[in-house]
Amino acid sequence: MIKTDILVVGSGCAALYFALQIPKDRKVLLITKADCESSDSFLAQGGICMLRDESDYQSYYEDTMRAGHNENDPVSVDIMIRSSQDVIRDLIACGVRFAKDENGALAFTREGAHSSKRILFHEDITGKEITSHLLEAVRRLPNVKIMEYTSMLDIITDSASDAGTAGKRSRALQSGFSGGRKVCRGAVLRFRDGSLGTVQADYTVLATGGIGGLFRHSTNFRQLTGDAVAVALKHGVETEHVNYIQVHPTTFYSGQEEDRSFLISESVRGEGAKLYGKDMKRFTNELLPRDLLTMEILKQMKKDGTKYVWEDLRTIPHEELVRHFPNIIRHCAENGYDVTKECIPVVPAQHYFMGGVKVNHESRTSMPRLYAVGECACNGVHGRNRLASNSLLEALVFAKRAARDMLDGYQEEHSPMPKTALSGYRDADALEKDYAAMIRNKIEAEGGPSSTRIAYRSKFTEEGAAQAV
Repeated sequence: MIKTDILVVGSGCAALYFALQIPKDRKVLLITKADCESSDSFLAQGGICMLRDESDYQSYYEDTMRAGHNENDPVSVDIMIRSSQDVIRDLIACGVRFAKDENGALAFTREGAHSSKRILFHEDITGKEITSHLLEAVRRLPNVKIMEYTSMLDIITDSASDAGTAGKRSRALQSGFSGGRKVCRGAVLRFRDGSLGTVQADYTVLATGGIGGLFRHSTNFRQLTGDAVAVALKHGVETEHVNYIQVHPTTFYSGQEEDRSFLISESVRGEGAKLYGKDMKRFTNELLPRDLLTMEILKQMKKDGTKYVWEDLRTIPHEELVRHFPNIIRHCAENGYDVTKECIPVVPAQHYFMGGVKVNHESRTSMPRLYAVGECACNGVHGRNRLASNSLLEALVFAKRAARDMLDGYQEEHSPMPKTALSGYRDADALEKDYAAMIRNKIEAEGGPSSTRIAYRSKFTEEGAAQAV
Protein backbone atom coordinates (compact mmCIF):
# COMPACT_ATOMS: atom_id res chain seq x y z
CA MET A 1 0.00 0.00 0.00
CA ILE A 2 1.16 3.50 -0.90
CA LYS A 3 0.73 6.31 1.62
CA THR A 4 0.51 9.97 0.74
CA ASP A 5 -1.05 13.13 2.12
CA ILE A 6 -3.02 14.07 -0.99
CA LEU A 7 -3.97 11.92 -3.96
CA VAL A 8 -4.72 13.76 -7.22
CA VAL A 9 -6.33 11.69 -9.99
CA GLY A 10 -5.59 13.31 -13.33
CA SER A 11 -2.92 15.41 -15.03
CA GLY A 12 -4.83 18.20 -16.76
CA CYS A 13 -4.59 21.88 -15.94
CA ALA A 14 -6.88 21.62 -12.89
CA ALA A 15 -4.82 18.80 -11.35
CA LEU A 16 -1.51 20.54 -12.04
CA TYR A 17 -2.61 23.97 -10.84
CA PHE A 18 -3.99 22.37 -7.68
CA ALA A 19 -0.65 20.66 -7.00
CA LEU A 20 1.17 23.97 -7.38
CA GLN A 21 -0.86 25.44 -4.50
CA ILE A 22 0.20 22.74 -2.00
CA PRO A 23 3.07 23.56 0.39
CA LYS A 24 6.20 21.46 0.17
CA ASP A 25 5.63 19.84 3.57
CA ARG A 26 2.63 17.93 2.16
CA LYS A 27 3.23 14.90 -0.03
CA VAL A 28 1.19 14.76 -3.23
CA LEU A 29 0.77 11.70 -5.43
CA LEU A 30 -0.52 12.61 -8.89
CA ILE A 31 -1.62 9.69 -11.06
CA THR A 32 -2.75 9.75 -14.67
CA LYS A 33 -4.34 7.10 -16.86
CA ALA A 34 -1.95 7.61 -19.80
CA ASP A 35 1.04 9.95 -20.13
CA CYS A 36 0.83 13.44 -18.65
CA GLU A 37 0.43 15.09 -22.06
CA SER A 38 -2.65 13.03 -22.95
CA SER A 39 -5.16 15.26 -21.20
CA ASP A 40 -7.80 17.36 -22.92
CA SER A 41 -6.23 20.47 -21.39
CA PHE A 42 -3.43 20.07 -23.94
CA LEU A 43 -5.98 20.06 -26.76
CA ALA A 44 -7.75 23.34 -25.98
CA GLN A 45 -7.22 25.57 -28.98
CA GLY A 46 -9.20 28.78 -28.64
CA GLY A 47 -8.07 30.47 -25.46
CA ILE A 48 -8.92 31.47 -21.92
CA CYS A 49 -11.25 34.27 -20.86
CA MET A 50 -10.23 37.15 -18.65
CA LEU A 51 -12.23 40.05 -17.26
CA ARG A 52 -10.53 42.99 -18.96
CA ASP A 53 -11.89 45.62 -16.58
CA GLU A 54 -14.98 46.37 -14.53
CA SER A 55 -16.82 47.78 -17.54
CA ASP A 56 -16.84 44.30 -19.11
CA TYR A 57 -18.16 42.49 -16.03
CA GLN A 58 -21.88 42.65 -16.73
CA SER A 59 -21.44 41.73 -20.38
CA TYR A 60 -19.19 38.77 -19.53
CA TYR A 61 -21.62 37.61 -16.83
CA GLU A 62 -24.62 37.86 -19.16
CA ASP A 63 -22.81 36.09 -22.01
CA THR A 64 -21.99 33.18 -19.69
CA MET A 65 -25.54 32.98 -18.34
CA ARG A 66 -27.10 33.25 -21.79
CA ALA A 67 -24.94 30.47 -23.22
CA GLY A 68 -25.87 28.30 -20.22
CA HIS A 69 -29.59 28.97 -20.77
CA ASN A 70 -29.64 30.73 -17.40
CA GLU A 71 -29.25 27.42 -15.58
CA ASN A 72 -25.85 28.51 -14.30
CA ASP A 73 -25.12 29.03 -10.61
CA PRO A 74 -24.82 32.85 -10.39
CA VAL A 75 -22.39 32.69 -7.47
CA SER A 76 -20.07 30.30 -9.30
CA VAL A 77 -20.14 32.50 -12.39
CA ASP A 78 -19.29 35.57 -10.31
CA ILE A 79 -16.43 33.74 -8.57
CA MET A 80 -14.97 32.63 -11.91
CA ILE A 81 -15.11 36.08 -13.50
CA ARG A 82 -13.79 37.92 -10.42
CA SER A 83 -10.92 35.42 -10.07
CA SER A 84 -9.85 35.50 -13.71
CA GLN A 85 -7.19 38.23 -13.47
CA ASP A 86 -5.52 36.51 -10.51
CA VAL A 87 -5.30 33.25 -12.45
CA ILE A 88 -3.89 34.95 -15.54
CA ARG A 89 -1.21 36.64 -13.41
CA ASP A 90 -0.25 33.21 -12.06
CA LEU A 91 -0.03 31.75 -15.56
CA ILE A 92 2.13 34.58 -16.86
CA ALA A 93 4.41 34.19 -13.84
CA CYS A 94 4.63 30.51 -14.73
CA GLY A 95 5.93 31.40 -18.18
CA VAL A 96 2.78 31.20 -20.30
CA ARG A 97 3.23 33.30 -23.44
CA PHE A 98 -0.07 34.88 -24.39
CA ALA A 99 -0.25 36.75 -27.68
CA LYS A 100 0.61 40.45 -27.58
CA ASP A 101 -0.44 43.35 -29.76
CA GLU A 102 1.90 45.71 -31.56
CA ASN A 103 2.32 47.74 -28.35
CA GLY A 104 3.31 44.72 -26.26
CA ALA A 105 -0.02 44.56 -24.41
CA LEU A 106 -2.07 41.38 -24.11
CA ALA A 107 -4.02 40.70 -27.30
CA PHE A 108 -7.64 39.62 -27.05
CA THR A 109 -9.87 37.74 -29.47
CA ARG A 110 -13.56 36.91 -29.60
CA GLU A 111 -15.39 33.61 -30.00
CA GLY A 112 -18.97 32.56 -30.59
CA ALA A 113 -21.59 33.96 -28.16
CA HIS A 114 -19.15 36.52 -26.71
CA SER A 115 -20.26 40.13 -27.06
CA SER A 116 -16.71 41.50 -26.94
CA LYS A 117 -13.06 40.46 -27.22
CA ARG A 118 -11.96 39.09 -23.83
CA ILE A 119 -10.11 35.89 -24.73
CA LEU A 120 -6.34 35.48 -24.37
CA PHE A 121 -4.61 32.96 -26.62
CA HIS A 122 -1.34 31.51 -27.82
CA GLU A 123 -1.63 30.73 -31.54
CA ASP A 124 -4.25 27.98 -31.73
CA ILE A 125 -2.67 25.79 -29.02
CA THR A 126 -3.53 27.80 -25.90
CA GLY A 127 -4.26 24.71 -23.84
CA LYS A 128 -0.89 23.17 -24.65
CA GLU A 129 0.89 26.44 -23.85
CA ILE A 130 -0.78 26.71 -20.44
CA THR A 131 -0.71 23.06 -19.43
CA SER A 132 2.85 22.37 -20.54
CA HIS A 133 4.14 25.23 -18.39
CA LEU A 134 2.10 24.02 -15.41
CA LEU A 135 3.41 20.49 -15.91
CA GLU A 136 6.99 21.72 -16.09
CA ALA A 137 6.51 23.61 -12.82
CA VAL A 138 4.92 20.60 -11.09
CA ARG A 139 7.73 18.30 -12.22
CA ARG A 140 10.15 20.55 -10.32
CA LEU A 141 8.26 20.19 -7.03
CA PRO A 142 10.08 17.91 -4.56
CA ASN A 143 6.85 16.98 -2.76
CA VAL A 144 4.94 15.80 -5.84
CA LYS A 145 5.32 12.29 -7.24
CA ILE A 146 3.83 11.66 -10.70
CA MET A 147 2.83 8.15 -11.78
CA GLU A 148 1.88 7.81 -15.44
CA TYR A 149 -0.16 4.94 -16.90
CA THR A 150 -1.75 4.44 -13.50
CA SER A 151 -5.54 4.19 -13.33
CA MET A 152 -7.95 4.82 -10.47
CA LEU A 153 -10.28 1.84 -10.42
CA ASP A 154 -12.29 2.88 -7.38
CA ILE A 155 -12.21 5.04 -4.29
CA ILE A 156 -11.86 3.45 -0.87
CA THR A 157 -14.35 4.55 1.77
CA ASP A 158 -14.66 4.07 5.50
CA SER A 159 -16.90 5.22 8.32
CA ALA A 160 -16.29 8.79 9.47
CA SER A 161 -14.97 8.23 12.97
CA ASP A 162 -12.07 10.46 13.97
CA ALA A 163 -12.36 14.04 15.15
CA GLY A 164 -10.72 15.47 12.04
CA THR A 165 -13.17 13.77 9.75
CA ALA A 166 -16.09 14.77 11.92
CA GLY A 167 -14.98 18.38 11.75
CA LYS A 168 -14.70 18.19 8.00
CA ARG A 169 -18.13 16.60 7.76
CA SER A 170 -19.57 19.39 9.89
CA ARG A 171 -18.22 21.96 7.46
CA ALA A 172 -19.70 20.01 4.57
CA LEU A 173 -23.10 19.98 6.26
CA GLN A 174 -22.93 23.74 6.69
CA SER A 175 -22.38 24.03 2.93
CA GLY A 176 -25.50 22.06 2.09
CA PHE A 177 -23.91 18.64 1.57
CA SER A 178 -25.03 15.69 3.66
CA GLY A 179 -21.73 13.83 3.47
CA GLY A 180 -23.33 10.65 4.77
CA ARG A 181 -21.51 8.30 7.08
CA LYS A 182 -18.72 7.44 4.64
CA VAL A 183 -15.42 9.24 4.15
CA CYS A 184 -12.91 8.85 1.33
CA ARG A 185 -9.66 7.20 2.45
CA GLY A 186 -7.87 6.71 -0.86
CA ALA A 187 -8.19 4.61 -3.99
CA VAL A 188 -7.66 1.29 -5.75
CA LEU A 189 -5.10 1.60 -8.54
CA ARG A 190 -3.93 -0.34 -11.56
CA PHE A 191 -0.25 0.30 -12.26
CA ARG A 192 1.65 0.44 -15.55
CA ASP A 193 2.57 -3.26 -15.36
CA GLY A 194 -1.06 -4.30 -14.81
CA SER A 195 -0.68 -5.04 -11.11
CA LEU A 196 -3.19 -3.77 -8.57
CA GLY A 197 -2.68 -1.86 -5.35
CA THR A 198 -4.12 0.72 -3.00
CA VAL A 199 -3.17 4.21 -1.92
CA GLN A 200 -4.02 5.76 1.44
CA ALA A 201 -4.51 9.53 1.46
CA ASP A 202 -5.79 12.17 3.84
CA TYR A 203 -7.60 13.78 0.90
CA THR A 204 -8.41 12.70 -2.65
CA VAL A 205 -8.95 15.07 -5.57
CA LEU A 206 -10.78 13.81 -8.64
CA ALA A 207 -9.56 15.57 -11.79
CA THR A 208 -10.23 12.85 -14.35
CA GLY A 209 -11.56 15.04 -17.15
CA GLY A 210 -14.59 14.41 -19.30
CA ILE A 211 -16.58 11.49 -20.67
CA GLY A 212 -15.83 11.78 -24.39
CA GLY A 213 -14.28 8.31 -24.59
CA LEU A 214 -17.77 6.90 -24.25
CA PHE A 215 -18.95 8.43 -27.52
CA ARG A 216 -18.66 7.53 -31.20
CA HIS A 217 -17.45 11.01 -32.20
CA SER A 218 -15.54 13.08 -29.67
CA THR A 219 -12.71 15.59 -29.47
CA ASN A 220 -11.60 13.98 -26.19
CA PHE A 221 -8.78 11.52 -25.70
CA ARG A 222 -10.31 8.06 -25.93
CA GLN A 223 -9.20 6.99 -22.44
CA LEU A 224 -11.35 9.70 -20.81
CA THR A 225 -14.39 7.63 -19.93
CA GLY A 226 -15.82 9.42 -16.90
CA ASP A 227 -14.06 7.51 -14.12
CA ALA A 228 -14.85 10.13 -11.48
CA VAL A 229 -18.54 10.10 -12.32
CA ALA A 230 -18.64 6.31 -12.30
CA VAL A 231 -17.12 5.96 -8.82
CA ALA A 232 -19.38 8.76 -7.57
CA LEU A 233 -22.45 6.90 -8.82
CA LYS A 234 -21.15 3.66 -7.32
CA HIS A 235 -20.64 5.18 -3.86
CA GLY A 236 -23.64 7.47 -3.70
CA VAL A 237 -21.62 10.67 -4.03
CA GLU A 238 -23.90 13.37 -5.41
CA THR A 239 -23.79 14.07 -9.14
CA GLU A 240 -25.53 16.76 -11.14
CA HIS A 241 -26.70 17.10 -14.74
CA VAL A 242 -24.85 14.06 -16.04
CA ASN A 243 -26.81 14.47 -19.28
CA TYR A 244 -25.48 18.00 -19.89
CA ILE A 245 -23.14 17.15 -22.73
CA GLN A 246 -21.84 19.78 -25.13
CA VAL A 247 -21.26 19.02 -28.76
CA HIS A 248 -18.69 21.06 -30.65
CA PRO A 249 -20.28 22.02 -33.95
CA THR A 250 -17.14 21.97 -36.08
CA THR A 251 -14.62 19.13 -36.05
CA PHE A 252 -12.67 17.89 -39.03
CA TYR A 253 -14.60 15.04 -40.61
CA SER A 254 -12.98 11.60 -40.59
CA GLY A 255 -14.57 8.40 -41.74
CA GLN A 256 -12.51 6.34 -39.29
CA GLU A 257 -14.69 5.35 -36.34
CA GLU A 258 -11.96 5.23 -33.69
CA ASP A 259 -10.29 8.51 -34.63
CA ARG A 260 -10.36 11.27 -32.04
CA SER A 261 -12.17 14.16 -33.70
CA PHE A 262 -9.86 17.07 -34.51
CA LEU A 263 -11.39 20.34 -33.35
CA ILE A 264 -11.68 23.29 -35.70
CA SER A 265 -11.61 26.03 -33.09
CA GLU A 266 -14.51 28.36 -32.46
CA SER A 267 -11.98 31.15 -32.83
CA VAL A 268 -11.92 30.39 -36.55
CA ARG A 269 -15.57 31.38 -36.82
CA GLY A 270 -14.96 34.27 -34.44
CA GLU A 271 -12.42 35.59 -36.94
CA GLY A 272 -14.84 35.26 -39.84
CA ALA A 273 -14.98 31.66 -41.16
CA LYS A 274 -18.29 30.71 -42.83
CA LEU A 275 -20.34 27.51 -43.00
CA TYR A 276 -21.92 26.18 -46.21
CA GLY A 277 -24.25 23.38 -47.17
CA LYS A 278 -23.60 21.15 -50.18
CA ASP A 279 -24.82 24.00 -52.42
CA MET A 280 -21.92 26.06 -51.03
CA LYS A 281 -24.31 28.67 -49.59
CA ARG A 282 -24.43 29.92 -45.99
CA PHE A 283 -27.25 28.44 -43.95
CA THR A 284 -26.81 29.89 -40.43
CA ASN A 285 -25.22 32.48 -38.15
CA GLU A 286 -21.79 31.04 -37.39
CA LEU A 287 -21.59 32.79 -34.00
CA LEU A 288 -24.59 31.09 -32.42
CA PRO A 289 -23.98 29.30 -29.09
CA ARG A 290 -22.56 25.84 -29.67
CA ASP A 291 -25.70 23.84 -28.98
CA LEU A 292 -27.84 25.97 -31.27
CA LEU A 293 -25.24 25.94 -34.04
CA THR A 294 -24.90 22.17 -33.71
CA MET A 295 -28.63 21.78 -34.25
CA GLU A 296 -28.47 23.97 -37.35
CA ILE A 297 -25.59 21.92 -38.79
CA LEU A 298 -27.31 18.60 -38.11
CA LYS A 299 -30.47 19.97 -39.67
CA GLN A 300 -28.53 21.00 -42.79
CA MET A 301 -26.79 17.62 -42.98
CA LYS A 302 -30.17 15.88 -42.86
CA LYS A 303 -31.56 18.20 -45.52
CA ASP A 304 -28.53 17.66 -47.78
CA GLY A 305 -28.21 13.93 -47.05
CA THR A 306 -24.53 14.39 -46.17
CA LYS A 307 -22.20 13.39 -43.33
CA TYR A 308 -20.68 16.87 -42.98
CA VAL A 309 -20.97 20.51 -44.00
CA TRP A 310 -18.26 22.79 -45.39
CA GLU A 311 -16.28 25.41 -43.48
CA ASP A 312 -14.58 28.22 -45.37
CA LEU A 313 -11.46 29.71 -43.74
CA ARG A 314 -10.57 31.72 -46.84
CA THR A 315 -12.75 34.53 -45.48
CA ILE A 316 -10.10 35.17 -42.78
CA PRO A 317 -7.29 37.57 -43.83
CA HIS A 318 -4.35 35.41 -44.91
CA GLU A 319 -1.85 36.91 -42.47
CA GLU A 320 -4.23 36.42 -39.52
CA LEU A 321 -5.09 32.88 -40.64
CA VAL A 322 -1.43 31.83 -40.78
CA ARG A 323 -0.48 33.58 -37.54
CA HIS A 324 -3.44 32.51 -35.41
CA PHE A 325 -4.22 28.99 -36.70
CA PRO A 326 -1.01 27.20 -37.75
CA ASN A 327 -1.98 23.94 -36.06
CA ILE A 328 -5.34 23.78 -37.85
CA ILE A 329 -3.70 24.61 -41.19
CA ARG A 330 -1.12 21.85 -40.61
CA HIS A 331 -3.71 19.20 -39.67
CA CYS A 332 -5.90 19.98 -42.66
CA ALA A 333 -2.87 19.85 -44.96
CA GLU A 334 -1.90 16.46 -43.57
CA ASN A 335 -5.37 15.28 -44.52
CA GLY A 336 -5.27 16.68 -48.04
CA TYR A 337 -6.87 20.11 -47.66
CA ASP A 338 -5.29 23.51 -48.28
CA VAL A 339 -7.44 25.88 -46.21
CA THR A 340 -6.11 28.90 -48.11
CA LYS A 341 -7.60 27.54 -51.34
CA GLU A 342 -10.55 25.29 -50.45
CA CYS A 343 -13.22 24.56 -47.87
CA ILE A 344 -12.88 21.73 -45.35
CA PRO A 345 -15.48 19.12 -44.25
CA VAL A 346 -16.67 19.55 -40.65
CA VAL A 347 -19.10 17.63 -38.46
CA PRO A 348 -20.38 18.02 -34.86
CA ALA A 349 -18.76 15.85 -32.18
CA GLN A 350 -19.06 15.41 -28.43
CA HIS A 351 -16.73 17.96 -26.91
CA TYR A 352 -17.37 18.96 -23.31
CA PHE A 353 -19.16 17.79 -20.19
CA MET A 354 -21.02 20.44 -18.20
CA GLY A 355 -22.36 18.02 -15.59
CA GLY A 356 -20.44 15.71 -13.30
CA VAL A 357 -19.66 15.17 -9.64
CA LYS A 358 -21.58 17.82 -7.74
CA VAL A 359 -19.35 20.22 -5.80
CA ASN A 360 -19.81 23.41 -3.82
CA HIS A 361 -17.99 26.69 -4.39
CA GLU A 362 -14.84 25.25 -2.79
CA SER A 363 -14.93 22.11 -4.98
CA ARG A 364 -15.95 19.82 -2.11
CA THR A 365 -18.09 16.82 -3.01
CA SER A 366 -20.82 15.37 -0.81
CA MET A 367 -18.29 12.87 0.62
CA PRO A 368 -15.85 14.16 3.26
CA ARG A 369 -12.19 14.28 2.20
CA LEU A 370 -13.15 14.02 -1.48
CA TYR A 371 -12.82 16.98 -3.87
CA ALA A 372 -13.48 17.22 -7.61
CA VAL A 373 -12.10 19.81 -10.02
CA GLY A 374 -12.02 20.43 -13.74
CA GLU A 375 -14.34 18.88 -16.28
CA CYS A 376 -15.41 15.96 -14.08
CA ALA A 377 -16.86 18.39 -11.50
CA CYS A 378 -20.11 20.33 -11.69
CA ASN A 379 -20.07 23.62 -9.78
CA GLY A 380 -22.76 25.21 -11.92
CA VAL A 381 -20.61 27.69 -13.83
CA HIS A 382 -21.57 26.41 -17.27
CA GLY A 383 -25.26 25.72 -16.84
CA ARG A 384 -26.72 23.71 -19.71
CA ASN A 385 -24.15 24.85 -22.27
CA ARG A 386 -20.59 26.16 -21.79
CA LEU A 387 -19.57 29.53 -23.16
CA ALA A 388 -16.47 29.28 -25.33
CA SER A 389 -13.09 29.60 -23.56
CA ASN A 390 -14.58 29.38 -20.06
CA SER A 391 -13.37 25.81 -19.54
CA LEU A 392 -9.69 26.43 -18.78
CA LEU A 393 -10.54 29.39 -16.59
CA GLU A 394 -13.20 27.55 -14.60
CA ALA A 395 -10.90 24.57 -14.03
CA LEU A 396 -8.07 26.75 -12.74
CA VAL A 397 -10.20 29.03 -10.56
CA PHE A 398 -11.91 26.20 -8.71
CA ALA A 399 -8.76 24.07 -8.45
CA LYS A 400 -7.11 26.92 -6.56
CA ARG A 401 -10.18 27.29 -4.36
CA ALA A 402 -10.09 23.55 -3.61
CA ALA A 403 -6.46 23.77 -2.49
CA ARG A 404 -7.07 26.76 -0.27
CA ASP A 405 -10.15 25.17 1.29
CA MET A 406 -8.33 21.90 1.92
CA LEU A 407 -5.32 23.57 3.48
CA ASP A 408 -7.47 25.87 5.57
CA GLY A 409 -9.06 22.93 7.37
CA TYR A 410 -6.44 20.23 6.83
CA GLN A 411 -6.78 17.30 9.24
CA GLU A 412 -4.60 14.23 9.09
CA GLU A 413 -6.44 10.90 9.07
CA HIS A 414 -5.25 8.54 11.82
CA SER A 415 -7.75 5.70 11.51
CA PRO A 416 -6.49 2.34 10.22
CA MET A 417 -6.94 1.87 6.48
CA PRO A 418 -9.82 -0.51 5.70
CA LYS A 419 -8.86 -3.72 3.92
CA THR A 420 -9.84 -3.86 0.27
CA ALA A 421 -10.32 -7.06 -1.75
CA LEU A 422 -8.61 -6.53 -5.10
CA SER A 423 -9.94 -9.63 -6.86
CA GLY A 424 -13.02 -7.80 -8.13
CA TYR A 425 -10.86 -5.34 -10.09
CA ARG A 426 -8.76 -7.78 -12.11
CA ASP A 427 -10.93 -7.84 -15.26
CA ALA A 428 -10.16 -4.41 -16.70
CA ASP A 429 -12.48 -4.66 -19.70
CA ALA A 430 -15.45 -5.77 -17.63
CA LEU A 431 -14.91 -2.99 -15.10
CA GLU A 432 -14.63 -0.38 -17.85
CA LYS A 433 -17.87 -1.56 -19.44
CA ASP A 434 -19.66 -1.66 -16.08
CA TYR A 435 -18.64 1.92 -15.33
CA ALA A 436 -19.62 3.04 -18.82
CA ALA A 437 -23.03 1.43 -18.37
CA MET A 438 -23.53 3.28 -15.06
CA ILE A 439 -22.88 6.61 -16.75
CA ARG A 440 -24.90 5.79 -19.85
CA ASN A 441 -27.86 4.70 -17.72
CA LYS A 442 -27.64 7.90 -15.68
CA ILE A 443 -27.54 10.02 -18.84
CA GLU A 444 -30.59 8.26 -20.24
CA ALA A 445 -32.43 8.39 -16.90
CA GLU A 446 -31.97 12.18 -16.95
CA GLY A 447 -33.47 12.40 -20.42
CA GLY A 448 -30.50 11.75 -22.69
CA PRO A 449 -27.82 14.21 -23.85
CA SER A 450 -29.15 17.72 -23.38
CA SER A 451 -28.46 19.39 -26.73
CA THR A 452 -28.68 16.66 -29.33
CA ARG A 453 -28.64 12.89 -29.56
CA ILE A 454 -25.06 11.62 -29.45
CA ALA A 455 -24.18 8.05 -30.34
CA TYR A 456 -22.13 5.96 -27.91
CA ARG A 457 -19.03 4.02 -28.94
CA SER A 458 -19.95 0.55 -30.07
CA LYS A 459 -17.81 -1.09 -27.37
CA PHE A 460 -19.97 0.61 -24.72
CA THR A 461 -23.40 -0.22 -26.14
CA GLU A 462 -25.41 -3.27 -25.22
CA GLU A 463 -25.75 -4.19 -28.89
CA GLY A 464 -22.05 -3.74 -29.53
CA ALA A 465 -22.87 -2.31 -32.94
CA ALA A 466 -21.35 0.81 -34.44
CA GLN A 467 -23.55 3.89 -34.37
CA ALA A 468 -23.23 7.31 -35.91
CA VAL A 469 -24.42 10.81 -35.09
